[in-house]
Amino acid sequence: MDAIATDPYRITDEAALEALYGTPAEGAIRKEVDHVPPVYRAFIEAAPFVALATSGPGGLDVSPRGDPPGFVTVADPHTLLIPDRRGNNRIDSLRNLVHDPRLALLFLIPGVGETLRVNGRGSISVAPDLLARFPAQGKLPRSVIVVAVERVYFQCPKALVRSELWNPDRHVPRAALPSSGTILAALTDGAVGGAAYDAAYPQRLRETIY
Repeated sequence: MDAIATDPYRITDEAALEALYGTPAEGAIRKEVDHVPPVYRAFIEAAPFVALATSGPGGLDVSPRGDPPGFVTVADPHTLLIPDRRGNNRIDSLRNLVHDPRLALLFLIPGVGETLRVNGRGSISVAPDLLARFPAQGKLPRSVIVVAVERVYFQCPKALVRSELWNPDRHVPRAALPSSGTILAALTDGAVGGAAYDAAYPQRLRETIY
């Protein structure tokens, strides 16, 4: 028999969760709204990074998105626009949105403890007028994710305070971890990656950033 299924300490219903954690504070409930008010718009316009979570037939996906602050545009209190910049063409998030429009966003702002969370539904547009709103180095995004906002709320800074995410003294030197070339070489028995891959990457990044 499955050991997890028979684990007596496993929480399996909401009643048990609520008994364990108790009632949320009033502020935790009232901070959630169904649109983007000015106080939340300020966070979106200051954020250079957002994590995009989606779901599809192949499972779940979380994709990092970044650009200068304000790259996610608040078209109106119920609509966000996210340019889809050049990437590796896996398009996992976009594949998911074609099948299931539900998405979640987590905005991070360097130096700020609070994060902003948005839940809604996304669609993919290649409308010329939308693409034209997001030029970067003379190039337009291939598509724009149009987000119909359903829930918006801020997350308190406890997680970022505990992690000391913005503390420069806690930053990890990149050389302390395997490089991209090392990872690819290890996973492909040397068929892809290696030292040559790493050596060429800075130039490749400059040429393909947009």
